[in-house]
Amino acid sequence: MNKTIGKYRWVICSLLLFSTTVNYMDRQVISYLKEFFCSPIEKGGFGWTNNDYSTVIGVFIFCYAFVTIFAGMIIDKIGTKLGLAFSLIVWSIFGICNALAGTTVALHAFIRSLFGIGEAGNFPASIKTVAEWFPKKERALATGIFNSGSNIGAMIAALFVPWCMIHFGDQLGWKMAYIITGSVGFLWLIFWFKFYESPSKHKKLSKEEYNYIHSDDIAQENKSAEEIKQDATKVSWLKLLSYRQTWAFFFGKFMTDGIWWFYLFWLPDYLKKQFGMTKHEIMLPTFIVYGVAIFGSIYGGSIPLSFMNKGMHVYKARMKALLIIAFFPLTVLLTQFFANKEQFGDMASTLAVALICIAAAAHQAWSANLFTTVSDMFPKKAVGSVTGIGAAAGGLGGYIISKLSGKLLDAYISTPQTAYLIMFIICALSYLVAWSIMKALVPKFSPITDL
Repeated sequence: MNKTIGKYRWVICSLLLFSTTVNYMDRQVISYLKEFFCSPIEKGGFGWTNNDYSTVIGVFIFCYAFVTIFAGMIIDKIGTKLGLAFSLIVWSIFGICNALAGTTVALHAFIRSLFGIGEAGNFPASIKTVAEWFPKKERALATGIFNSGSNIGAMIAALFVPWCMIHFGDQLGWKMAYIITGSVGFLWLIFWFKFYESPSKHKKLSKEEYNYIHSDDIAQENKSAEEIKQDATKVSWLKLLSYRQTWAFFFGKFMTDGIWWFYLFWLPDYLKKQFGMTKHEIMLPTFIVYGVAIFGSIYGGSIPLSFMNKGMHVYKARMKALLIIAFFPLTVLLTQFFANKEQFGDMASTLAVALICIAAAAHQAWSANLFTTVSDMFPKKAVGSVTGIGAAAGGLGGYIISKLSGKLLDAYISTPQTAYLIMFIICALSYLVAWSIMKALVPKFSPITDL
C-alpha cells in the first residue's frame, strides 16, 4: 500500500474497539454476580436458582435479539454517528439502573431487557462503520480488531467485578459494579463526537485515503442517475429475508453466537462448580481466556487477507478461513476429561482452561470473518439491516443456550459436571454445522446486485 495513503480509518476502528469494550464490560458484570445472586437468603444472597439466573440473562438476550432487527434498520436510516451514540446512552443508563433492582428476579429481568435494547445497536452500527471506512480486503482485520473489544471488556469485568465484591462487600459491591461500569460509556461519547464523521464529510480524511477506502466501489461519476437513486433507496428487511445470503448469515450467527454467550455468562460458574474456585481464584483464569481470545479475533481476521493476497477470491478466502477455524472448537470435547482432578490433580483446571482458551479464540476468529460476509455480498445501504437480522438470530441462539444451561444445571444439581459436559459437546460441534449450512445456502460467491 502506498505510504502516502493516510491511516485515519484506524482511528475510527479504535473508537469502535472502545465502544465494544464498554459494551461487553457492562454485559459481563452479571456473570460474576451469579454466585451471590444464587446464594441462600439466610446467607445474605438473593436465593435465586440456576433457572432464575438463566431467565434474567435469557430475557436480556431475547430483547437484544429482537431489537437488533430494528436497530440495523434505524442505523441505516439515521447513520452510524447518532445510532451508535444513542445505543450506548441507553445501555449505560439501564446498566446503572440494574443497581436499583433489589432482589426480585422479575425486576432484574425487566431492567436487563431495557439494557439489552440499548446494547442491540452496537454491532450493526460498528459493522456498518467498517463497511463505510474500509475496503473489502481490510474489513475482516478491522472487524477482528474492534471485535476484540468484547474480550477486553470481559477481561476488565473478570478483574473489576470480583474486586468490587471483595472491596465493598457483597451487599454494596454488586451495586457498585453496575454503577461504575455503566458510567464509563459516557466517557466514550466525548471521543466519538470529537473524532467521528462519515468519510464523505470528514475534514481530516485525505483524498488519497478516501479513494483507497472506496477502491472497490464503482466510481460515482460512472453511475447513472437511476443507480444513484437506487443507492439512496431504503431496503425492506422483509425483502432481505428473500435472499439465501441473508439466511446463510442468519444460520451462521444462530448456531454460534450462543456459544460465546455461554462462555461469557457461565464460565465463572463452571470454574466454581468444577474446581471449587473462589472469587479470588476465578479472576486469573477468566482473564486469561478472554485475553487469549483477543489473538483469535485479530489473527482470525487476517487469515482471509493472506489468501486474498495470493490471488484467492474474497468469498472463497472467507469460507476457507471459516472452515479452518471451525475445527478448533472441537478441542472442548476433551474439557471434562482433562478437568478430572482425580486423574490430573492440580493440573486439571489449567488443562481445562487451556482447551477453553483455544475454543474462545476460535470463536472470535470465526465471528470476525462471519461479520464481513455481509459487507462482501450486500451493498453498504443494507449492511446495517442484514447485520441486525444476523444479530437477532445470534441472540435467539443465545437465549436457547442460556435457558438450556440453566435447566441442565438444575436437573443435574448434584453433578453439574454432567451438565457442563453436554454443553461443551454442543459448543464443539456448532461451528462445523453452521459452516455446512452456510456453504449449502451460498455455495459460491453471489453478491446482491438488485437492491
